[in-house]
Amino acid sequence: MSPDYETEYNNRARVPEHPGIIAGWASDAAAYRTEAVCELGVPYGESERQRYDLFKPETVAGNAIAMFIHGGYWQALDRSFFSHMARGLNRRGVPVAVVGYDLCPQVELGHIVWELQQAAAALWRRFSLPVVATGHSAGGHLAACLLATNWANTDPDLPEQLVPAAYGISGLYNLKPLTETSINTALGLSFEAAERESPLFWPAPSGLVMDAVVGGAESEEYFKQSRRIVDVWGLGGVRTHYEEIAEANHFTVIAGLADPESAMTRRIAELAGV
Repeated sequence: MSPDYETEYNNRARVPEHPGIIAGWASDAAAYRTEAVCELGVPYGESERQRYDLFKPETVAGNAIAMFIHGGYWQALDRSFFSHMARGLNRRGVPVAVVGYDLCPQVELGHIVWELQQAAAALWRRFSLPVVATGHSAGGHLAACLLATNWANTDPDLPEQLVPAAYGISGLYNLKPLTETSINTALGLSFEAAERESPLFWPAPSGLVMDAVVGGAESEEYFKQSRRIVDVWGLGGVRTHYEEIAEANHFTVIAGLADPESAMTRRIAELAGV
């Protein structure tokens, strides 16, 4: 029997307490903005959402900048909910850019991929540091796209390994199942477009690093998404790692980013050279 994609991908229905979790994100994020050394609303493109908030550690360690890309199925939320996701890495000496982007249906999903490529390029041009891309849910998709980007096509002056590592948290790497769900109302993806925008079907970024982690309390489709990218890209020469975060649901799975001692924060800091 084929999976019920509508149910499998409806995270808000699976986690009835999600409004409280999201409200908690907003208040924790606002609190972190008041205490952190930060630059808010740095433009990387023309639209109001094409901006990043940069959170800086007291002392920089490592040799990369981390980028956090929020989720919301490419159609909800914004960077202001996620400022505190920089806290753990900041405490470990890693600067973090929490990036915003335009949403569907105002723009097409392929345009969002392009926007994130522009954001990563802007960070490189400003800091001359490689970018470790981390993202949650739809942001995991975008992080994987950045890892697999051919940067010479974006700008011949950019380094080949601008994004040497990605850390996807409950990410979506094959978008084809979403074409059978109500999520696609805003996305408007044809089956062909869904395949084209799925990093699973892009040339594997051989030699680079891709971690795909997923909450232990998530739907079977989410396990499948992360296992599949790890398996397929692993065969393509990517250094891949799969992990389940015990008892975490689709919304609590990112909590570790706020904690400098969490395994999640330690791993991303390691990818950033700490």
